[in-house]
Amino acid sequence: MTFLEAVNDVLARLRESTVATVSQSNYSSMIAAFVNDAKNKVEDAWEWDAQNTTLTVTTAPGVSNYVLTGAGMRHKGATANITTSGRQARLTPKSMNWIQDQQQLTTTTTSAPIYYAWNGSNGTDSKVEFFATPDAAYTIAFNLNVPQVKLTADSDAIIVCPEVIVLGAYARALAERGEDGALMSSEAYGLYQGALSDRIAIEQSRNEDYATWAPT
Repeated sequence: MTFLEAVNDVLARLRESTVATVSQSNYSSMIAAFVNDAKNKVEDAWEWDAQNTTLTVTTAPGVSNYVLTGAGMRHKGATANITTSGRQARLTPKSMNWIQDQQQLTTTTTSAPIYYAWNGSNGTDSKVEFFATPDAAYTIAFNLNVPQVKLTADSDAIIVCPEVIVLGAYARALAERGEDGALMSSEAYGLYQGALSDRIAIEQSRNEDYATWAPT
């Protein structure tokens, strides 16, 4: 389902005219914002298979902080591995306070990194800090669950649970304008939660590592 199709699906449920582009009117633009809001909620509710990706950082000698380009700032489920031939190893996550203590209170050495911590962002993507400070070029692979970027173009394809996202946006739209003779917003929100729970259960059944989920 594309961004435009999702917006038109919500408009149809509201008994409104569909549009040729998401920005055609103030109202369609508002529905588009609700679709993005619902997308964020659905993405944050679970580590969806469709969002799994691997991003790499190549270190430079003497540099401990790097931008993880493409990670955004809402990623989940990180593991980090040095993949450089002959130096393969899993990195251990630590708090930034712990790494700062090692950097400031010990005799800092340079070597292949052993630990990492998330350390701020550049406004778009997260930054990662390594310890020890790299002494050479190492390729480090981060296995992450990264939400899709904000939908903007009519043709942007929604990669996670588009039907659930439509229900979430519909519930938001009903709440915005009050009861309209059809579903109350609370009833629509209940349908959204039920659909989201069902989709999470389907994903969970494919992976025994995941525990239970409860709506928030």
